Amino acid sequence: MSATMHDVARLAGVSAKTVSNVVNDYLHVRPAVRERVRAAIAELDYRPNLNARGLRSGRSRVIGLAVPSLRENYFAELADAVIRAAARHDLIVVVEQTGGRREAELNAVSNSRPRLLDGLLFSPVALGQDDVDALDVGSPLVLLGERIFGGPTDHVTMHNTSSARAATEHLLGIGRRRIAVIGADPRGAEANSANLRVRGYREALESAGVPIDPALVRETPMSEWHRAGGAAAMRRLIDDGVPFDAVFALSDTLGLGALRALGERGRRVPDDVAVIGFDNIDESAYSLPSMSTVDTGRDDIAAIAVERLILRIDEKDDRRAPETFKPDFRIVARESTGHSDAEQL
Repeated sequence: MSATMHDVARLAGVSAKTVSNVVNDYLHVRPAVRERVRAAIAELDYRPNLNARGLRSGRSRVIGLAVPSLRENYFAELADAVIRAAARHDLIVVVEQTGGRREAELNAVSNSRPRLLDGLLFSPVALGQDDVDALDVGSPLVLLGERIFGGPTDHVTMHNTSSARAATEHLLGIGRRRIAVIGADPRGAEANSANLRVRGYREALESAGVPIDPALVRETPMSEWHRAGGAAAMRRLIDDGVPFDAVFALSDTLGLGALRALGERGRRVPDDVAVIGFDNIDESAYSLPSMSTVDTGRDDIAAIAVERLILRIDEKDDRRAPETFKPDFRIVARESTGHSDAEQL
């Protein structure tokens, strides 16, 4: 049978209340007693009952992370970064996949179901600006991503437009002028990752005096931001006979698909076509050729998001105004834009 708190108390020669104080990390326990209790916990392999502990303290020390899909490399690596950041604060993370479905995203933030979480990190893709009121849930919540701005929660996002501009400027800087972009949103001007990044692409071309050719702007729904979507978009671009000497893929997975299609059609990278992606997923360093990309500061995003959620959980006065955070980005130049070793720009 599993050891109980009373078993630990008997072995350590203290009261069950003292064991509870050590488990809950209360300060007013003498160091010698604390060490004796910890030794007894280790010897008996005692595991605190988190449910009972949560009922007493009002805290479970468990937070949630709701993302569209763990099959997408970016969200899988974001989840890994959040779990590592939470572990530094002795927190457990429960990960939920919404599938990018509106109903599932609304359910993730709803208070209508039993909740064992102290707070939630939420990355929506189906909800939009008109759904800002859905975030006013009265429990600790930190928003991730680019779907809703100016809401009632802290928001950790990225420099989508300026980093996309920098990626395009990197291609311009190596002499490319016919720069295609893969991943534009076919739905219009709604604020999301795709449109914000296309805006940066356009700004870079306009600043350089390079005409924007609509034939080079290739639409791919965000639901198809994966390798197959990138490969299909690249094949269509080649089949349409549109001349181009560079590609800016709005995600690394789109870029990996584009690299595959370019190889199939005999286009040399970077000699014929330079390629840059976005997100700096691990796989981009190991493609052949390795793919240049935008590092958006994923580890910083995770760390800031966890820290802000903890602040909101611990905050007794919840009147603090919500804040927005954008970690720094960097361009990682690799073989697909003519760099033999990864260079940070």
